[in-house]
Parts: sequence; C-alpha cells; structure tokens
Amino acid sequence: MESPTERDSKPARHAIGQFFAHPLASFRIIVAIWALLTLLGAVMALSSSAAAADPAAGTGVYQAFFRHLTFVALGSAAFVLGLRIPFSRLRKAATPALAAAVVLLLLVLTPLGSDHGGAQRWLPAGPFTLQPVEIAKVALVFWGAHLLVSKQKVLHHWRHLLVPLIPVTLALCALLLAQPNLSGTVTLALITLGLLWFADAPKRLFAAVLAGGVAGIVVLAPFASYRLARILSFLSPNPDASGNGYQAQQAQYALADGGWFGVGLGRGAAKWSYLPDVQNDFVFALVGEELGFAGCLVVLGLFGCLAVIGLRTAARVADPWVRLVAGATTLLLVAQALINIGYVAGALPVTGVTLPLVSAGGTSLVVTMLQFGILAQAAREEPAARTFLAGLRRTGSGTVPA
Repeated sequence: MESPTERDSKPARHAIGQFFAHPLASFRIIVAIWALLTLLGAVMALSSSAAAADPAAGTGVYQAFFRHLTFVALGSAAFVLGLRIPFSRLRKAATPALAAAVVLLLLVLTPLGSDHGGAQRWLPAGPFTLQPVEIAKVALVFWGAHLLVSKQKVLHHWRHLLVPLIPVTLALCALLLAQPNLSGTVTLALITLGLLWFADAPKRLFAAVLAGGVAGIVVLAPFASYRLARILSFLSPNPDASGNGYQAQQAQYALADGGWFGVGLGRGAAKWSYLPDVQNDFVFALVGEELGFAGCLVVLGLFGCLAVIGLRTAARVADPWVRLVAGATTLLLVAQALINIGYVAGALPVTGVTLPLVSAGGTSLVVTMLQFGILAQAAREEPAARTFLAGLRRTGSGTVPA
C-alpha cells in the first residue's frame, strides 16, 4: 500500500517527466537559464551600484545600475537576433565576421585604442567602449565550425585538420597578447579545442595541444610582470595578501562572511572599497557574501544545467555546423564561468574573465546574450523540436515559440 507521501509525489514526478519529455524542453531550459542569470546580474548590479558611485566625478548612486540595464536591453535585442537569424545566414557571415574581428583587434593596438590599467583592449564607441575580443570569440566559433564542416571528408589528415585553423587562432592570440590580454587568449584557445573535440579530432592531439599551451604559459609569464605577480601570489597568497594577492584574499573573505544564506541583499561589506570592481570580475564573491552558499549553489547549478542541456542539444541536432557551434558555444560559456568562479574561490590564478550574464554589463554581456540566443535556436533544431514546430505550423493550433 502506498504511503501518503508517495501518492503526493506521483503528480510532481509526472509533471517533471512531462516537462523534460516535451520536444521543446531544451529550448525552454536554455531560455529559463538566460532569464534567471540575467535577473541575478541585474540584482547584483543594483546591490553594488551605490558602492561604485563617485560624487566627485558626478556619478550617481544608481548610475552603474542604469548603465547595466542599458546593456541588458541591448543584450536582449542580441538574444532575439541570435534566436531569429537563420543559421544559413550566420554561417555565410562567418568569414566576414572573422575579418572584421581581426581589423578591430588591429585598431585596438593603434592610437584609437583605449588604455585602462596598463592594458589596451577597448575601442571608443560613442558613450560606450567596445571590446573586440568578445566579437572575435563568436567569429572564431562560426568560422572554425564552417572550416571544419567544409573539410569534413579530409579531416583524417592532420594537415587539413589543423591548417588553417591553428595558424589563424595563433594569429588572433598574438594580437591579444600584444594588448596584453592573456585571459582572452585562453578563451580563444578553449574555443579551438572545443571545435576540434566536437569535430572528433584524434584524442592524442589534445594531449599535444595542452602540453603546448602549458609550455606557452610558462614561457610567457615572466615576460609580463603582472602575469608573473598573479601566478606567484596564487602559489603563495598569504605573504602577498596586501599586494597582488589582495583581491583574491578579499574575495575569499567575502565568501566566508556569507555563510550558508548570506548577510542579505545590499548588506555586503566587501563592495565598499574592500574589493575593487566587485561588480565585474569578482561578482561571484558578492553573490557569496550577500546570498551565501545557497546563492553560490544556485549559480553553479544553473551553469551545470547549461552544460548538460547545451551538450545534449549539440548531440541531437542533425546539421554538423550547428552541432559544432552549439558544442563550442556551450563549452565557452561554461568554461568562462568555471574560470571566474575558480579564481574567486582561490582555486585558480586571477584573470579578467567575467561571469557570464552576472558580471556588470558591457560588450561581454551583449555578446554573451547573443550566444544564448544562438544556443536557444540550436535547441529548436533538435529533430523532435523541428517536428513539433512543423506540426503547429501545419495545423495552425497553438502558438509557435519565438
């Protein structure tokens, strides 16, 4: 005989089962993750806005928050574009997009580029600034996927597998290192590895590439004092707690202060000059302090769910170009989140990788929303989803999701 608890849980299990069995389940989950992370980012921007105010410079208490909302609006438009523009058009735009990214990366290194903190990574664009590396990420995903699919029949030859993908990636990385931008270089390398992985490249290739990457980091680190300082402070943080290791230490203090359920929204102390620019690279520390371990688990759970659904979508779609784009995009978004969370928690050296959708708005937020839109469109390309949507259009019953 069933207990009352078992009887009560049956409808819930049935509803959950029906949700995940629905042809548009992947699409709905991706949109839900996008909405929840965007909402969390807006809440954190509001919480940290007052701390970012500078009355002497004429910056109001809510100015940073309103600026973030502006980028959320622009990013939402980019999300819709990623969802609406047919993949055939996106693929045709792959080569022009890569060429445009190269031109922008070159312009950054000219007097037109904007310098901040010793790094020249931005281009002025009216009242805002543009970070070309974000455009380069999407362009490399599109172009790399197009290249590998076009050469699909000859990819068993290493020459066709690696050329020109690896030389082009190295050229882009060289432009980024000249800024200097090691974090951007790492993300481009991850994109290339992801494309090769989803293109079923030989597994022994990845061991060689990873070994080369580690060797490159070891060689490049001493040539930039700030890189070497970050690595040394990561390896030996306590002696450097007031120097290069200051941000990492303060981030961990903020996480510890949050406890299980946080000190409450808006009540965090770290954002008040203890942790500079907390709304950007260290926003996860603010989440941990104000929302506690529970808030951190929600963020981790959302990105974990994105990884599962994104990879499932990549495995299900029939179009090989869409499969590579979906797989590489998922890898990029989740890897950026893990890198950001890793260095905030003290498990990795500090880099400039933002937490997707949660860090304060800018080019990164707009491009990330575009990537979510593309991933959501890929979910609608799953065979079951295509059949379901075609049935709705044919019968005229129901509403076809946007």
